[in-house]
Amino acid sequence: MLGKNRKCSHCGKKVPVDSVVRSGLRAFCSVEHLMEFTKSEAGQKIVKKAILQDTREQKIKMRSKSDWMKLAQAAVNQWVRFRDRDKPCISCGSAPAQKRGGTMDAGHYRSRGAAGHLRFNTNNIHAQCVKCNRHLSGNVVEFRINLIRRIGEDKVQQLEADNSIRNFDVDYLQRITTIFKKRLRIEKKIADKC
Repeated sequence: MLGKNRKCSHCGKKVPVDSVVRSGLRAFCSVEHLMEFTKSEAGQKIVKKAILQDTREQKIKMRSKSDWMKLAQAAVNQWVRFRDRDKPCISCGSAPAQKRGGTMDAGHYRSRGAAGHLRFNTNNIHAQCVKCNRHLSGNVVEFRINLIRRIGEDKVQQLEADNSIRNFDVDYLQRITTIFKKRLRIEKKIADKC
């Protein structure tokens, strides 16, 4: 609850609440003081910050479902690459030297095109070298053999049998993005401490 008087952000004079000119969370005793404050260096910084915040919010509101899908997939893939950072390629077993642009992808056992409903399932996604993922179309036979070793045959059979239809809404995609970014941040902090 506001007190009976507010302090002018420009001159510091106490002003009754009912005669305050407001601009966001700041109070001014007159419109002239508001104008002078916005022309000052401190006022310019606050105005720029407010404009940037408004622009960010507008960009978020303008994102389409496909934009959120890309962001969610990128967040999941980053987490998977971090989770499997010390493991070799799931298909060929090689651990290629890191180069600019990366040498490990987040490869899907059942591809996103064939089984889009499993695109965020972390049992379906594992670190895979660029050669196997991109040039050998996922190297699926070797992927399956090593996937059974990693997660067990029963889970692999569950992935293969899962043909349910799922439509991801924007709220779900936003949640996925937030969750996996947070998980990545936390796990990186833990790894840095070790």
